[in-house]
Amino acid sequence: MNKIRTIIAKEWAEVFQNRMVVFSVIFMPLMFAGLPLLMLYTMRGSTGMADSAGIPSSLLRGCAEGLTVAECMQVYFVTQFMMLFMLTQLIVPVNIAAYSIAGEKTTRSLEPLLATPITTAELLAGKNLAAVIPAVLATWLSFALFGLGARLLVGNAKVLTALLDPMWWLAILVVGPLLSVLSTNFALMVSSRVNDPRVAEQLSALIMLPLLVLFFGQIAGFIYLNTRLMLVLAVAMVAVDALMVLLATQVFQREAILTRWK
Repeated sequence: MNKIRTIIAKEWAEVFQNRMVVFSVIFMPLMFAGLPLLMLYTMRGSTGMADSAGIPSSLLRGCAEGLTVAECMQVYFVTQFMMLFMLTQLIVPVNIAAYSIAGEKTTRSLEPLLATPITTAELLAGKNLAAVIPAVLATWLSFALFGLGARLLVGNAKVLTALLDPMWWLAILVVGPLLSVLSTNFALMVSSRVNDPRVAEQLSALIMLPLLVLFFGQIAGFIYLNTRLMLVLAVAMVAVDALMVLLATQVFQREAILTRWK
């Protein structure tokens, strides 16, 4: 356990010198929390009659009872941004993990690390935790900030309940960390195969495409997210994460990595 903690401390000391990593961990979650709050602020006076033509029928069917059309629109437009909290837990680990190995190649700090008496499992566990922990904590704190701001801006308790639906708690507190593990191991595999951190980040960003499809599908009304779908996604992510961890362990070959860069 001490070895893993040492790896985590080493990773954070190195990656947080990268401005892109600092931006993704600090400023991006704050921005993603601010966007829905800005939407709430601009729409908080729209309590009168509203046209429902622009709202997908699937959302109107799922709109909470007792809400007016205008309030349903408010919930609809604000919840479009909620997926950003899940996206944060993909982007942050990718930035950290992609730089983790490829960056160590350029600074020549990986060779001494691989030469130490540490197992591959301990090394990957440390790198995983170093990428996942900042992503999860930053997302949870930004979501808490959104919840506090929503409580201050929303006067209707039913609207607030709809905004903070249990589905989003499940998505952000459970599915999000599982996505972080997925993106971290994918980025570690990519980073172990390339020499340039920027190339590693660009290739690792491909892992975000399925979530972006879900995001835009929700906006277009083709996909209607609910608690059951999130539960299914959570169970599926556990299996996918287990597979990705296994693949990352197989792909990360210490001897091959050392000889490839010399």
